[in-house]
Amino acid sequence: MDNRRIFLWAGLLFVYFVVYQTWVREQRGPQQVPTAEIAADAPAIPGEVAPGDADLPALPDSEAAAAPQDLPGPSESRGPQISVRTDVFDLVIDTRGGDIRDVTLLEYPLRKSDPGDLVELLHNGPGYLFEVHTGLRTRGSGEEPNHLAQFSAAAESFVLEDGADELIVPLRWTNADGLVVEKIYRFRRGSYRVDLEYRVENGTGAEIGAASYVQLARSHAPPKRSMTDVDSYSFIGPVFYDGRKYEKLDAEDIATEPVSAAVTGGWIASIQHHFLAAVVPAAGETYTYNSGMRRGTVMQSAIGPVKSLSPGASESFAETLFVGPKLQDQLEATADGLKLTVDYGMLTIIAQPLFWVLNWLHKLIGNWGWAIIFLTVLIKIAFYKLSETSGRSMAKMRKMQPRIKHLQERYADDRQALSKAMMELYRKEKINPASGCLPILIQMPVFIALYWVLLESVELRQAPWMLWIDDLSVRDPFFILPVLMGVTMLIQQRLNPAPPDPVQAKIMMVLPIVFTVFFAFFPAGLVIYWFTNNLLSIAQQWRINKLVGAD
Repeated sequence: MDNRRIFLWAGLLFVYFVVYQTWVREQRGPQQVPTAEIAADAPAIPGEVAPGDADLPALPDSEAAAAPQDLPGPSESRGPQISVRTDVFDLVIDTRGGDIRDVTLLEYPLRKSDPGDLVELLHNGPGYLFEVHTGLRTRGSGEEPNHLAQFSAAAESFVLEDGADELIVPLRWTNADGLVVEKIYRFRRGSYRVDLEYRVENGTGAEIGAASYVQLARSHAPPKRSMTDVDSYSFIGPVFYDGRKYEKLDAEDIATEPVSAAVTGGWIASIQHHFLAAVVPAAGETYTYNSGMRRGTVMQSAIGPVKSLSPGASESFAETLFVGPKLQDQLEATADGLKLTVDYGMLTIIAQPLFWVLNWLHKLIGNWGWAIIFLTVLIKIAFYKLSETSGRSMAKMRKMQPRIKHLQERYADDRQALSKAMMELYRKEKINPASGCLPILIQMPVFIALYWVLLESVELRQAPWMLWIDDLSVRDPFFILPVLMGVTMLIQQRLNPAPPDPVQAKIMMVLPIVFTVFFAFFPAGLVIYWFTNNLLSIAQQWRINKLVGAD
């Protein structure tokens, strides 16, 4: 294999990569429409009942599931609303159910051009629902403090004060039989983790049983795909972790075959590009997980073991919520395996170390664009000896071009003799014509893994570099970087042996144009990586050509 085929193989691999990504997007099935993009007058999803329709999960040892009970729709009255504001959240707690609703992420604009239009992750509006329900199921207590019960609070608003690291929001519920429940939310500065605790006092005069539960309810909407919208590349929907295996659930599948499992040390979540709402049950306790769909709404629930409370006794229950961006440090600190929601695909084993190094460089440099450039330098150093061996082979082939051309003219009518003569020349001059392909083949998995790092890591979302590149996670708005990358490909071709065949020469000339068009729609951060890599390769090959030419 001579040098003229190297770029042909690279082009083939690249086209395969693009086709594969398109196939992946198709196979991921229906995508849910991001909440903040839904207009207030959006029509209801066909066949769906009022948003908020939900089931109460059955107690783990119940012989029959609880009868369905409906939450009020968005146009119906709820309980008094409690406003909560921290440095990262602006949210509402509804006293009916004591549940968090309408979560707005203060540090994440939907579009960088409009910083006032913030991502609203949890929401209940016309035609769309995304909520977290929490509560207790009880036995032997009459009324129970589930997510349909009416709670009370001491204030209408709570604010994380300057200098404070923690904000506690307590709610209270009692029934006529004497059961008292305090439901406590704990928010921390800079954190998207929310700790939830129940303190239960049994004043009923009889033994009761209680179990805490959490439930994710999210409307399932038709797909919205776009070649230029990076959100359409990512899986959107229900996922769960059983303590060993992370699994994405297809909404259409669980509509016909609901999933149920008893899990210790797992969690459930509903994810979308860059953001998620996750529920982490109490550590060390076995919860019953259920996932299914009811009238257009994906329902995921986890209910814990029943605890018995004798008269006058008290008990506590606890879960952890995570509502916000997929910040890997916070995900890892919240629960084992939660970092897997950052979906790097089948090349996670390469992508995770790449992100770790990239994040480390960012902490040193303070700019993600320059961190990508330095990461490229480190990757180039790691592959330097391999590239040098390949470059020397290419330089020798370039030096041998007059002799190769002479052989082609001499054996113009005898291809077998020409092949034998060229192989003898390669052997004599210690040239390996196939060595030029190896660096490209090794580099492609790194390239694809970095592609997913730049696409999926919320840390790089809307991150600026310099000048006109104010968001590394989307394409260059003026296509300057892709054009520069194409120019560097042309320069690389000039430094390598020219293909003697006119047809192949024309293909080689077209390849930089094809790559430029493809890269025009890739994240700017990825183009920076490839452009920088080309510049380093040009410098390396130019130096090698000089050294080989002087021999």
